[in-house]
Amino acid sequence: MLMENDKRGVIPIYDSMFKKILTLSARAVIGLINGLFGTDYPPDSTITYNWTENHDDNLKRTIADTILTVNGRHSYHMEAQMYEDEEIEFRVFDYGYRYALREGAGEDILRFPEPRVIQLYRHNGMPDTKTLILDFGIQGSFEYKIPVFKLLEHSIEELSRRRMIILIPFMLLKLRDSLKKERTLENMEALRKLVLDDIISVINENQRAGNITAADAGRLRRLIRKLYGHLYAHYEELAEGGLNDMMEEALVLDIDIIEDEITKRVTKQVTEEVTEEVTKRNREDTIKKLYSKLKDAKQVSELLDLPMEAVEKAL
Repeated sequence: MLMENDKRGVIPIYDSMFKKILTLSARAVIGLINGLFGTDYPPDSTITYNWTENHDDNLKRTIADTILTVNGRHSYHMEAQMYEDEEIEFRVFDYGYRYALREGAGEDILRFPEPRVIQLYRHNGMPDTKTLILDFGIQGSFEYKIPVFKLLEHSIEELSRRRMIILIPFMLLKLRDSLKKERTLENMEALRKLVLDDIISVINENQRAGNITAADAGRLRRLIRKLYGHLYAHYEELAEGGLNDMMEEALVLDIDIIEDEITKRVTKQVTEEVTEEVTKRNREDTIKKLYSKLKDAKQVSELLDLPMEAVEKAL
């Protein structure tokens, strides 16, 4: 089993979460695009997804590479990563170039999507902009610039103000280092405040303001619950101090429980219906095979202990 300090074991959960937040409502995703790129699209804009996914040879750095097109016209390239990647600018340019080739087939112009790197965690010494020099010889050089959004340098209030609320589950990473080092009462209280007083309240505020839907809010809470479990729930001090139970109670609402019960009930019903259908087909096949040998419906009925009506219907 991969451990927490093995980066290969860390990446999948963040990869999955980043993809999931980008499939929230168009209203929520447009809020992220506007806040990240400084655009002003209306919340009912149309989003087209152009998914790609790439990793380096060690499966350590790249989380998710996503290009979204708004209203069929303007494209935005977002790449989220946990750890600094010295080659990120080359990969972003490569993805953008491939996209431009694919989308501009038959044209004499390559339209690159607007790029952003979203740095979720450590970024020691990482510049605010990654730059790649494109040297065209005697035609001159061009600087391909990729702005970097360093998530943990921004506050929850700022994410809310810029309507980038769907990035908020990753704010749990703020206390990762301090709690990994030691679980003091002060650190545990800071975690309680971060989740219950700051993150949850901001989600509720944005739902009331109409920046995200009720379904978005529910999915964000579930993602926070999952990430909390991944980052902190295994610490004995948090379990013994009741913090894990407190988080569970706060992050699982009645509607989430009802939704889970409905899902289980529907799944059970579908399974029973499929089983019944398979049983019915098997029974009919048996009746037909037996009748082909006996040529006597009454005898088939008696042998299989079935009503004559069922036998006649199968035939």
